[in-house]
Amino acid sequence: MSQEREMTVRNQRFSILKQPIASVLNQHLIDYPTPSNLSYWWGFGSLAGICLVIQIVTGIFLAMHYTPHVDLAFNSVEHIMRDVEGGWLLRYMHANGASMLFIVVYLHMFHGLYYASYNSPREFVLCIGVVIFLLMILTAFIGYVLPWGQMSFWGATVITSLASAIPVVGDTIVTWLWGGFSVDNATLNRFFSLHYLLPFILVGASVLHLAALHQYGSNNPLGVHAEMDKIAFYPYFYVKDLVGWVAFAIFFSVWIFYAPNVLGHPDNYIPANPMSTPAHIVPEWYFLPVYAILRSIPDKAGGVAAIALVSICLLALPFMKSLYVRSSSFRPIYQGLFWLLLADRCLLGWIGCQPVEPPFVTIGQISPLLFFLFFAILPLLGLVGRGIPHSYTDEPVAEKDPISVRH
Repeated sequence: MSQEREMTVRNQRFSILKQPIASVLNQHLIDYPTPSNLSYWWGFGSLAGICLVIQIVTGIFLAMHYTPHVDLAFNSVEHIMRDVEGGWLLRYMHANGASMLFIVVYLHMFHGLYYASYNSPREFVLCIGVVIFLLMILTAFIGYVLPWGQMSFWGATVITSLASAIPVVGDTIVTWLWGGFSVDNATLNRFFSLHYLLPFILVGASVLHLAALHQYGSNNPLGVHAEMDKIAFYPYFYVKDLVGWVAFAIFFSVWIFYAPNVLGHPDNYIPANPMSTPAHIVPEWYFLPVYAILRSIPDKAGGVAAIALVSICLLALPFMKSLYVRSSSFRPIYQGLFWLLLADRCLLGWIGCQPVEPPFVTIGQISPLLFFLFFAILPLLGLVGRGIPHSYTDEPVAEKDPISVRH
C-alpha cells in the first residue's frame, strides 16, 4: 500500500502539469477560479489576445516581402497584393485586423467602465491596460505610414509635427523623429523597425495585464465580492469564449472577403507625393475621437495637452473613491452618464472625419467638454454610497480589543 502511494506521489510530481511552465498555464488558464456568473462581455479580453496574435503572425509574413524605402515601399505593397501567393489575404487580414483589434479593445474598455472593473483592488489592471492602449495607438499609427500612400505620408507629417508643441525640445524631437528636416526615407526605416518591435512589447504588457487581473480575480456582472461562487475556467468559460471566437471569425471574414477596403481611405492607393497635399487629411477611423479632441483647440500645444489629459483621466479612474457595488445595473445615475459618454465618443468619431467648417467646428468644441465632464462628475458619485470594506482590498484591519468587544 505504501509503495503504491509512493508511486502515485512520484507520478504526480513528474506530471507535465506539475512542471514550471505548464503549472503556470494550468493555474492561470485551466484551473483558474472564475466567478460563475460571467457573461459574454467578459470574452473580449481573450478576443483581443487572438487579434494581437493574428497581427503578429500576418505582420511577420508581410515583412518578408515589404521594402522600407520611399521609392519602393508603395510598389512592394502592390507586389504583395498581386504577385505573392496568398499575399492579398495576408495584407487584408493585417489591415482589417488592426480595425478588429481596436473594435474588440474599445468594447473591452467600455465593458470595464460599465461594470467599474477598475476599482480597488484592481487599480494596476487598468493602469497597464491604458499603457497597452497607448502602445496600440503608437503601433497602429506607425504601421499606417508603411504603405507610403498619400494618407500615410501626410498623416505622418501632421502627427509627428505635434511634438513641436513641447516647450524647448519640441523642434529637436521632431527632427529626431524624421531623421532629417522632413518625413523621408530615414523616417520610413525607423517606423518599420519600431512597428516590428512594438507588438512584442504589447505581448509582454498583455501578460502583465493578465497577471495583475489574476492576482485578485475577475469582477462579475453583479459588481459585488463573490469569493465563494467560483468555478474552474476550463471547460466552462472556454466553451463560452469559443462562441464569441466563432462569431468574431465570421464578422472578421465578412470584412476581409466582402469589404476589405471600406475601413481604409481611398487616397492611400495613391503613391505618396510631398508636392500634393490631400484636400482633407483624415486618420484611420479608430483615431478619429482623439483626432477630434486634438483639433477642437485651435492652439497646437492646447490640443496636445487635451490628448494627454485623456490618458490622465483614464489613469486616475481607479484612484477615485470606490463603491462596494460597482455594476451600473444598480447605479442608475452612473449608468446614464456612461451611455452619454458612449454617445459622445461616437459623436467625436463622426466629427473627426468631417471638414473643419460650420457647424462641425462648434460641435467639435462642445463634444470634448462633455467627454471630460464625465470624468469630472465621477468623483462626486464616489462621495455618495457605501465604500469597499477592508476585507475586500486585503488591507490590514486593526484587531479590536476582545475585552472592549465583550463590553
